[in-house]
Amino acid sequence: MLDAIIQWDTSVLLYFQDHIRADWLDPIMKGISMVGGLKGVVWILLCIGLMIPKKTRRIGICASAALVLSFCVNNLVIKNLVGRIRPYEMIEGLTRIVDPESDASFPSGHTACVFSVGTGILLSAKKKLPGILLLCFGVLMGISRIYVGAHYPTDVICAAIFATISAVAAYLIFRLIEKKVLQRRQEREDADSMMVL
Repeated sequence: MLDAIIQWDTSVLLYFQDHIRADWLDPIMKGISMVGGLKGVVWILLCIGLMIPKKTRRIGICASAALVLSFCVNNLVIKNLVGRIRPYEMIEGLTRIVDPESDASFPSGHTACVFSVGTGILLSAKKKLPGILLLCFGVLMGISRIYVGAHYPTDVICAAIFATISAVAAYLIFRLIEKKVLQRRQEREDADSMMVL
């Protein structure tokens, strides 16, 4: 089973290199891939930006919680436990078109960032389009990471799954805390109104 997955991963990467890569497409894919880099700064700034206005603060908190939990699960736990070597170091004939990276390959941190924030926004916002668009960009991010030779396809697929699960868990925890806070506030208001009477 594991051999079949490794063989599939390898064949997809080499197919991308031999049949999909093109001079005009390289800068586009490198650009998409780069957005997910920079230690997640783009997604951190997006979350902070959403937390500043009162209107979107709840969305920003949910997206931030999703991003933090996903980072802990994917980057701090799974990457270190699995320690998968990057494909360009393992697959003969595969060339990367981005700078080498020092951390483990599985799962894709770039993909996980987009999926965690996108899912957090999708779950917490009334308007679903921004979250859907971010998740579509997450798919593009994953494809770009395969395209540039930085990740195996299973790195990307699993990152999307783990990040989505992390975002749902973060959202449910946030909802639980929010419910408790609202209950206590209501109890305090009820107690104050009783004192006035």
